[in-house]
Amino acid sequence: MLGLLVIAALGIWTLYQRQTVGEVASDLSSKLSDKLDQLWSIAQSSLQDRKYLRAEKALLTILRVDERNASAYNRLGILYAKQQQFKEAIECFEIAQSLEPSASSLHNVGLIYFETENYDKAALAFEQALAMDSEHAARHIAYAKVQEKLGNDKRMVEALEKAVELDPIPQTLTLLADAYDRVGDADLALQLRERVAKTIIPTQQRVKQTRRVVM
Repeated sequence: MLGLLVIAALGIWTLYQRQTVGEVASDLSSKLSDKLDQLWSIAQSSLQDRKYLRAEKALLTILRVDERNASAYNRLGILYAKQQQFKEAIECFEIAQSLEPSASSLHNVGLIYFETENYDKAALAFEQALAMDSEHAARHIAYAKVQEKLGNDKRMVEALEKAVELDPIPQTLTLLADAYDRVGDADLALQLRERVAKTIIPTQQRVKQTRRVVM
């Protein structure tokens, strides 16, 4: 009888211990999550305020805890790019890409290669980014700028035409008009500039009317 009581007591104690360990693990996980959220907030605000050293420390701390955090590597790459530490920036973007392939990482690598005048590599990076996500006009514009540097006028025009198709704002239309001028399509360039004028003038008129009402 005593033996049964001892066994029962041990069973209850074991169950209690398991629950306690589980609770401790849950508490630690919650605290770690809160700490990482706090570090992310510090990194974001520091980047916006151009406090780069503080942002770097926060991001590196995140990576010490979670070494496979692709988002942290991306942010660190952006930070290094802002400080023109291009080699370090490319390394961070490439690590992020290896951990979690994304068009954004490839696009960022392309921008740095463009900034350092490595246009062939920039073109390749933008092409890979577009293969993953071709629904952003900015990606096509960046690719067009690289093709212009490489002297590939046809690809430049095609990229800008796609950008206009996705986002026909005055700035994009003007870029395409300039590209048409470059390749000798003066009529197409004129048509686009007239289209831009029709867009801008009504907007200016609305602004003036709003000012009159306010006054």
